Parts: sequence; C-alpha cells; structure tokens
Amino acid sequence: MSTTRRAAVLGSPIAHSLSPVLHRAAYAELGLDDWTYERFDVDEAALPGFVEGLDPSWAGLSLTMPLKRAIIPLLDGISDTAASVETVNTVVLTEDGRRTGDNTDIPGMVAALHERGVEKVESAAVLGAGATASSALAALSVICTGPVTAYVRSAARADEMRGWGERLGVDVRIADWATAEEALRAPLVIATTPAGTADALAGAVPPAPGTLFDVLYEPWPTVLASRWSAAGGTVVGGLDLLVHQAVLQVEQMTGRSPGPLGVMRVAGEQALAARERR
Repeated sequence: MSTTRRAAVLGSPIAHSLSPVLHRAAYAELGLDDWTYERFDVDEAALPGFVEGLDPSWAGLSLTMPLKRAIIPLLDGISDTAASVETVNTVVLTEDGRRTGDNTDIPGMVAALHERGVEKVESAAVLGAGATASSALAALSVICTGPVTAYVRSAARADEMRGWGERLGVDVRIADWATAEEALRAPLVIATTPAGTADALAGAVPPAPGTLFDVLYEPWPTVLASRWSAAGGTVVGGLDLLVHQAVLQVEQMTGRSPGPLGVMRVAGEQALAARERR
C-alpha cells in the first residue's frame, strides 16, 4: 500500500508563491501520484510549533521569507552551501525524523546563468543588499573572477555586504545607491531589489549591455528588464531562478534525478500568464 508523502512551502505572506505549481508539475511528470505539495502561511513565531508537528509522512519543506534564517536552529544540520550565507530555503526530512537544511538558491542562480551562456565574468554589480544579495555574492564566488560592486543605501548594509564578501572570498566594493546607474555598465548585473526599486535606472541602460539577472518574476518583465532586452542585452529572470532552485529541491526531497526542468518552467509560465489575465 502506498503512503502519501507530503511537502510544502512555508512563509508569510505565501498566497502568491509559485512553488506549489512547480513542484506539483514535477510530481506529475515523475509519476509520483502519492506526493502532495501545499503552502502554509507561517511566520517566525509559529515556525517551531509547525516543525515539531510534522509526522513521518513529510519529505521536505521549502522556505521563503521571513523563515530562511529562523529555521536553522530547528535543524539537525545544514549544508556547507547554506552555512556560507546562513540561509536555508530547503529542508529534507527523513522518516527517522532527521531534518537537514540546504540552500538551492545559490546553485540555482549559477545554473540559470549557465543556461544563458554566462560561465565566467571578470566583474559584476549587485543592486541591493538584502538576503538575496548574499546568495548572489555566493553565486558570484563561482563565476566572477574579479571585483563585485554592491550598490547600497546605508552604511549598515554596506558593512553587511563587505562581511559577506570576506566570508565568501569575493572582492566586494561598495558604492552608494545614488550612483547605481554606473552598475549597468558591468558585464553582469544582478538586481536583488524589491519590485519597482530599479525601474528608475531603465533610462540609463547602455548600448549593447551585458547580462542582467533580475530576480523578480512578478510583475514580469520589469521596466529595467524590458529596456535591457530592447537594447540587445541578455536577460535572466526570477522565474529562471525559481525553476532551477525548485528542480534541485524536487531532486533532494524525492530522490529522483534529474528533475523535469522544462515541464516545471512551462507550468510556471502558464501560472503567471493566468494571473495576468485576471
């Protein structure tokens, strides 16, 4: 008799997460008819109780904000990748109750760039200095051979980015957000800012730009991504990141590899298109 295996994405707010769409599409393609994937609105205060209440049917969790660091004390161990940025977005649960954390955002970023032909760059720029920016620095530690300039709004954020750079072995240089238009001349620009923040930079996109990795996927395309693409530059979007990191989550949680990247991407595109029609 088959036993249902459960997985879910946790966060707050969580209603607009595409993770259920992606994971369910993967399960269907892999023939995992007895697997379910749900979403739960869980904040930091409720997280310990939720985790303690999980039974052996649970195979994994995806974590989004604000839980990516709050989950760490509740785990039995985390991967070196997750430890490098003190951020966990994936938990694999075994039937004996062990909980192991990983970060698939970092290899997901690298894979998304590789898919668009970006293997190595001599320098890069990061717009923003939040949690996603630290993952971006970790990804750049793999593909960037030279300095990374981080454009930030405050001294505190600048200190954080310098600290992550030292920890990750990345030569991080700090620039004020007021000069962020200069970032667009870098061969690779990773925009990690909230929706709308980088729109004002669109008018400064140079002729023949390099590669823009904008981590947003809704609304898409962003104003900056549209202008970048129109100028002939390569654009990597948030859905690319979401799909690549989700593939790795599916592989870890189900033990089935490779995950169905193409099927998951199509499911994500269809879901976003349906939202736009509403």
